[in-house]
Amino acid sequence: MSRPTRSRFRTLLDVSLLGLALIGPQAASAQADLPDYVIAEFGTPPAIPTGDLSPDLQQAVAVVFVESLAQSLWTTNQQEALADIVAADDPRLAWLISDMMRFTWRRDFDDALAQAAADLLGIEYTAFRRWDELTNHLIAWDIPAYPGYLAHKRGIFTHFVPGWDRIFVEGDIDWRMVSWGGVLIDDRPFGMDELCNCIPAVDNPEVETAAEATWLDEDDVVFGIEINGEARAYPRQIMEVREMVNDTLGGRDLGIPYCTLCGAMQAYFTDDVPGAVTRPVLRTSGLLIRSNKVMYDRATWSVFDTFLGRAVTGPLAEAGVVLDQATVLTTTWGAWKEAHPDTTVLVEELALGRDFDFRNGRDANGPIFPVGDVDPRLAVQDDVIGVVTASGTPVAFERGAAQLALQSGAEVTFENVRLALDAGGIRAVGQDGEDLGSHQAFWFAWSQFHPDTALWTP
Repeated sequence: MSRPTRSRFRTLLDVSLLGLALIGPQAASAQADLPDYVIAEFGTPPAIPTGDLSPDLQQAVAVVFVESLAQSLWTTNQQEALADIVAADDPRLAWLISDMMRFTWRRDFDDALAQAAADLLGIEYTAFRRWDELTNHLIAWDIPAYPGYLAHKRGIFTHFVPGWDRIFVEGDIDWRMVSWGGVLIDDRPFGMDELCNCIPAVDNPEVETAAEATWLDEDDVVFGIEINGEARAYPRQIMEVREMVNDTLGGRDLGIPYCTLCGAMQAYFTDDVPGAVTRPVLRTSGLLIRSNKVMYDRATWSVFDTFLGRAVTGPLAEAGVVLDQATVLTTTWGAWKEAHPDTTVLVEELALGRDFDFRNGRDANGPIFPVGDVDPRLAVQDDVIGVVTASGTPVAFERGAAQLALQSGAEVTFENVRLALDAGGIRAVGQDGEDLGSHQAFWFAWSQFHPDTALWTP
């Protein structure tokens, strides 16, 4: 079943053309193509002007978004310039307001920005989380950016985190969708495990045997990976603190991101990468795209689409790198070690004394960052097993239904893909039993990064 709506995540957009490629007739048709469920939830989008910002409007943008940052000011001069922005009636500028609201340092400034964006879009806020509501409308309505947007956005973000200066560059990424996740960039060299004001990746983690891991309970959630006969468990307790592991397993180098926000643990092969002089070292940037972590390679500063494993900026993007993916099984420690008695497991100390359960705590009521509209065929946080078929078709299997079918002895297939129960989890294999690199994720994440995904139904 193909997704009956438009493609919403334009990862093939060259930032050098961002705005130019999204104005004029293309922008008008994009607004007309919105599915009914978007209109029902978010209302009718405003009319969008085309072309460059006028010189006067560019000056107003500079006063509000450049002078206020450089001098930490919110004075009559900035207030009048913001009024000029509202009077211009150009909803495209709401993207820049959304970016600035993520970093505002005083309430009256945030109030003024929020009201300006509401006026530009013709919306009324219904909740305290105004930034979320504003950004959700921008994404769902697919409001285009204006020419020159990236330079303005880069100025805002790098003012607060200078380490992002090599991140915000032209590339094959839709910069409108990028927001701040609330932490700093992890730019530590490979092998450095000193604490930082970031989400600290771990490189070549210390491991122990199943018998030594007495700290794990049988029903603790782990992510299991097996490469060339070598098995390893990555406890969720550790991954919710680290979110990124660079490891070697079964003679292969791996970069292993875990996005707590979208329930997705993935494993990418990072050896023999075309265009890479050295092994890519994956790190967390501190940025998000529609509630999915943005990772980058510390060696080349190439940014990746984390969910797709595709380099979108830097030397690795120029080389067309798309990382191959290994299967990750979401299961319990008891089931994994029973199936793999020789498994190793990351040591408890890597959790840094923390024991988070974001899924059943912080994230229990849905995404805590803007995601825009979500394909309504499943609930936002339904677990799916996702994989791409031999024909290139992404397909999602609702985990609960697939597991019941498999346990009853039924076959669960789609094109060349067959699901199989494995160590308490579910693996996607090919017609000859070969591994196809599947993983589990929340539906909202899989469907927004694979907007044309098929959905298996029993």
